[in-house]
Amino acid sequence: MLVIGGLAAAMMAGVSAPAAAQGTLNLYCSVQVEWCQAVATNFQRDTGIRVNMTQKGSGETLAQIRAEAQNPKGDVWFGGTGDPHLIVAEEGLSEAYQSPRNKELQDWALKQYEAAKGRSVGVYSGAVGFGYNKELLGKKKIAAPACWADLVKPEYKGEIQVANPNSSGTAYVIIATLVQLMGEEKAFDYLKSLNANVNAYARSGTGPIKAVARGETGVSLSFMQDAATEVTAGFPVGYNAPCEGTGYEIGSVSIIKGGRNTDNAKKFVDWALSPEAQKIGYEVAKQYHMPSNKSAPLPPGGPDLTKMKLVNYDFNKYGQASERKRLLERWDREIGSLPR
Repeated sequence: MLVIGGLAAAMMAGVSAPAAAQGTLNLYCSVQVEWCQAVATNFQRDTGIRVNMTQKGSGETLAQIRAEAQNPKGDVWFGGTGDPHLIVAEEGLSEAYQSPRNKELQDWALKQYEAAKGRSVGVYSGAVGFGYNKELLGKKKIAAPACWADLVKPEYKGEIQVANPNSSGTAYVIIATLVQLMGEEKAFDYLKSLNANVNAYARSGTGPIKAVARGETGVSLSFMQDAATEVTAGFPVGYNAPCEGTGYEIGSVSIIKGGRNTDNAKKFVDWALSPEAQKIGYEVAKQYHMPSNKSAPLPPGGPDLTKMKLVNYDFNKYGQASERKRLLERWDREIGSLPR
């Protein structure tokens, strides 16, 4: 079933299965809903396997998989930031699988596979940056942000949206990025200063850039590929990579341990790692992630990670459940409780 924004709006994902149906797959999906629908539809068409798809952010999906540990309802988890996929692997909630497609993948995708001890693998990558509404900032005579230091300036008061890290993997990557870039104490001092300029903490990682596109806020902290999607849709959106450096995600796929359709989940992983499947994000859903299969091209106009200043993101450390829990508790205590 398809669940959007936590509401119980259910529908079958995709088109009806071919006549020679091959069973069922329960898919948890943590990318944009348009991409999730395209993935479900195309996998079902290509394999004859009927797909029941649930779309939620990666933080919420992590919580759901944990809650269902004794009686798993899902078979495979597609997309969302790599850190919670590593936590699921660490907690023994996902199953090791070596796809024959692994030999076709970029090194960074295989890093995720190694860190997860074979229980997760990278499907796409994208970097954190700033999205902004050109028209809104222009009317207010505010320069577009180019550096992390810009966002705490007084002219940005009330102009910034970022997601809540308790529900959003995007926001957790932002915290982990700042900690690695600045050191933890300076990073939390920065987050306190930033809080004064934040008008809302959205539930999902894509919420802030969509608010930018609609003109509801001037600036978002987002993955830059999501900003590129809004540019393509015709909204007055621009985006920049932080001048000091930035972090990135390895969007991943994991087989849920104890699922009812593990063989079909393995077929899904093989399919998701193929160049044909990795083109779907751009060609069907206009998503601009960097694909993990070496034969899948970078979407035209998409952010190119090889041209950015990236932190040496420690996926092993920040993908640990204990580290995530500690940083989120500190954020709740020192940032989430502050007035705005």
